[in-house]
Amino acid sequence: MRLHEYQAKGIFADAGIPTPDSRLATSVDEAVDAGAELGYPVAVKAQVHVGGRGKAGGIEIATDDDELREAADAILGMDLKGYHVDRVLVESAVDFTNELYLGVTMDRGEGEPVAMVSSEGGVDIESVAEETPEAIAREAVDPAFGLHPYQARKAVYESGIPRDVSRAVASVLETLYDLWESKDASEAEINPLMVTDGGDVVAADAVLNVDDDALFRHPDLADMEEESYTDDLERKAGEYGFDYVRLSGNVGIIGNGAGLVMATLDLVDHYGGDPANFLDIGGGAKAERVANALDMVFSDPNVDSVVFNIFGGITRGDEVARGINDALSQFDEIPKPVVVRLAGTNASEGMEILDTSLVQVEGTLEDAVQRAVANAEEVDS
Repeated sequence: MRLHEYQAKGIFADAGIPTPDSRLATSVDEAVDAGAELGYPVAVKAQVHVGGRGKAGGIEIATDDDELREAADAILGMDLKGYHVDRVLVESAVDFTNELYLGVTMDRGEGEPVAMVSSEGGVDIESVAEETPEAIAREAVDPAFGLHPYQARKAVYESGIPRDVSRAVASVLETLYDLWESKDASEAEINPLMVTDGGDVVAADAVLNVDDDALFRHPDLADMEEESYTDDLERKAGEYGFDYVRLSGNVGIIGNGAGLVMATLDLVDHYGGDPANFLDIGGGAKAERVANALDMVFSDPNVDSVVFNIFGGITRGDEVARGINDALSQFDEIPKPVVVRLAGTNASEGMEILDTSLVQVEGTLEDAVQRAVANAEEVDS
């Protein structure tokens, strides 16, 4: 589960990490009231699950009521990289001299957590990681013992952060790791951690992504799940119990198994298409579950075609085919072309059962993806 910035900042603040004073607003008037209460200047920040908000126009600085009204009016309701903005965070602007980066995640290659620090925080941290990875200090953590204070200090020292703020930064890193561990997070991040003229540090942004399978241990976080949805598609995915990620393309992808879906995404890209989503419906493909998956991709206005990639293991191909037929027969009109590829147990029987008046059938994954890409290009043209 991905928390919004305002939700993550509330958790960070409760743990003792300094954050700017802020107010959440869902209307222009609420934003202006928040600015008057906080005092100017303030930052107006779109609350959506996407990076690069500043470059996309989702973050503005306002120095008076008129500027705040104009900024809030522009951001609320905007489409930001495919996400509808329905709320903004109005927070006191930070007068800073430096921007740092702190993060904690799982290093799956090493099989252990890793704490990261960089003196080059800010909007281009992804470029830093790609072009100059040595600028990010990394410290592997034994999960049995957690992040030792000396490890936090070592990471801060190796990142080249000035000595006068190193103790404060190390303290924030220790707290960030404790939150990552105690909240069963997959990722915890502060970018940027701003350094003020007085040598204080303030978390100007906050990321906290929590393992869905651990939410039963965190009822307080589970209560935030509904609020963390950005749009109807994310809300539907939560209701249907799907693993779903919205992307920026126009080829809808449905599969049963994360690896299978990832391979399909790669092939769509390989054949010149642009994936619209990651949607794993999990084991089984009964009519109701298939119909829910199709409802999701058909509801995405960016989708021009759909590829259904199913590998039958325990679930037989003929059962999958009947589920697809039953699901599509519930629609008065198929809104977007659907290509189906079946493989695995009873795949040949399933291919014969599929109603070709409802779907296009291909024998290989490569052929199915190429046809779906061609369908999308035809609609797009």
